[in-house]
Amino acid sequence: MNFELTYRRFSERSILVEWPQEISEIILKDVLFYKNSLLSKHSESIVQVNNAYNSILVIYNHTIDNVNDEILTLKAHYIDRKVVKKEVTKLFKIPVCYDEEYGLDLVAISEEKKMSISEIIKRHSQSIYTVYFIGFLPGFLYLGGLDEQLHFPRKKSPRLQIKKGTVAIGGEQTGIYPNASPGGWNIIGNSPIDLFLPKKKEPCFAKSGDKIKFVAVSRLEYDDIALKVKQGLYTIESEVIDD
Repeated sequence: MNFELTYRRFSERSILVEWPQEISEIILKDVLFYKNSLLSKHSESIVQVNNAYNSILVIYNHTIDNVNDEILTLKAHYIDRKVVKKEVTKLFKIPVCYDEEYGLDLVAISEEKKMSISEIIKRHSQSIYTVYFIGFLPGFLYLGGLDEQLHFPRKKSPRLQIKKGTVAIGGEQTGIYPNASPGGWNIIGNSPIDLFLPKKKEPCFAKSGDKIKFVAVSRLEYDDIALKVKQGLYTIESEVIDD
């Protein structure tokens, strides 16, 4: 399936390619397929291709003199796109403690939604989420697939500091803050794992297209995992899936 894409210069050395403005797994698959197809060309002129929900940014190692010619090349490649090697998709299981100590906004969500906290936790942890892209902070996974009953608007006044590992809901999305930072999403729990390790070859364990499932753990289990993470003994549970 070919989408109607738009192409425009983004900077002297980059072109932005955009799909229809919606969050869709069908669009994401096409975005990633085109991105990987461009990367598989081993073009010396393209140094980086970054993706978001429904766009890619193609970055060149030189100033683009004739943007129309370059856009025509990108359009032709989209029509004839192909990837030499299929990307492996993984499902990662992320432990989350939803205890009151960590779920600072669970009561507010429960009251507004007229839904028990246990039901919120059940709905949040039973879904399979898709990693659309990584951004805002290094290792921050933008996840699609949140139960519609859990959609909740971002806070009007963001907190100035929230804890590393905070699991939160913002609008139609859920995610994990990889480091302590300001944040305007609604906090429902905390995960003791590391989402971003800059010294590793692959600093973030997940990539666009991978899947995430949250696993509810007790405070005791949370503390045990946190200790193993600190000692370098914890490995995130994962499995390869056909997608």
